[in-house]
Amino acid sequence: METKGNFWQRLGIQDWFLTNETSGINGKTPALTPDTVYKYIIEKFDDSIKELSFGNRVVFYHEFIISFNADDYRDFVENKQGIFGLIAKETVKKFYEILKQLRAAGKTVEPSGSKWVFRLVSHPDYVRGDKGFIGKLLPDNNNTPKPENLRVTFIPRQTGIAQTFDVNNDILKGFTYYSDGYMEIPYEEELEYNEEKSLTSNAIARLETIIPDKQFAGKKVEYLMKADDIIVSGNDETRDEPHIFKIPSEWVNSPHLQIKFNKTDGKFYLASFGEVTTMNEVVVKASDINAPLWVELPVNSRLLLNGIIGINLFKA
Repeated sequence: METKGNFWQRLGIQDWFLTNETSGINGKTPALTPDTVYKYIIEKFDDSIKELSFGNRVVFYHEFIISFNADDYRDFVENKQGIFGLIAKETVKKFYEILKQLRAAGKTVEPSGSKWVFRLVSHPDYVRGDKGFIGKLLPDNNNTPKPENLRVTFIPRQTGIAQTFDVNNDILKGFTYYSDGYMEIPYEEELEYNEEKSLTSNAIARLETIIPDKQFAGKKVEYLMKADDIIVSGNDETRDEPHIFKIPSEWVNSPHLQIKFNKTDGKFYLASFGEVTTMNEVVVKASDINAPLWVELPVNSRLLLNGIIGINLFKA
């Protein structure tokens, strides 16, 4: 049977690394700090402008996937809950400073997407001190076909020198995506960060739905979960209250789901009352609304209602 090798071998850069995986440059691995992450994203934003812009048009990435060794990631987020969200906000402010300067110089600054997306991920084949970057013009959505290849940049701890490759999307399957390492911020044409307009402002989570009905073709229905307990319902729902997410489709039962956030453990839970509900391709047992059966609902999960309506849950 053919062996695929590790991540670095598949890219053909295994020889860049030291044989001792616990030692980095000068025998030490520098600690991963918020400032390190902040400066790294800014650097990659600048690089994207240089690589993608043409003529008078300024082009730049809208999605930034920053990858680290799993232990580096754990050390980074330990006792720093919420730090990545702060980094993302300050990063966007810096993006706007850079874009303002280019616009003032007469350049055409227009976005290729409607939002900024930031993700922190880890990979089991990364060693201490490794950093990786994947940039995208348009954040992923269900209506946008994925490109055949992506531009991926790696900085091995041995050399500290960035190397960039074209890689197939399949290579991303080895990465681990964390719910507390995800942040979305809307793009502002005025190039000013607006806290009040943030997609995740004052929200616990965001639900994103794709409805196959003709009147919603190419559109998403989004719902910000601001209450700890909400109901997901369908066309026949008669109540009009903030804690009810009414999906305008006959394919959703009324009610279909109940989702709650437990502040004690910081997790989401789901109870299904509809005919069929699957979560990450696993069927959720239906229960009575007066006696809900709760199951844990991981962030970034994919729900499918009656085999037709898809819902994604993202952490705010």
